[in-house]
Amino acid sequence: MAIYDATKAFPDAERFGLTSQLRRGGVSVVSNIAEGYGRQSTPDYVRFLRIARGALYEIETQLLFAKELGYLNETKSVNLQSLTDECLRMLAGLLRSLDRS
Repeated sequence: MAIYDATKAFPDAERFGLTSQLRRGGVSVVSNIAEGYGRQSTPDYVRFLRIARGALYEIETQLLFAKELGYLNETKSVNLQSLTDECLRMLAGLLRSLDRS
């Protein structure tokens, strides 16, 4: 939701660029986690969690572009990066726990 909030202030010219990419990435993360869980198979779950992790890395990169282009101020940039890092840490922990089972 933080991505949706932050991208509201992006220029209209970015509606089909970074705004769309970031929003789709955010939705992709949670959707892949849900889909993997719904498969009720640990190997499938792990596969979808890894896809979600990839989407988070894409978001990280896109946030760097948004900051460099001046679409995000320092505060929002740091906040979004912190949220992305926290999600990556949680996914890493979940993946570690599933790899042990």
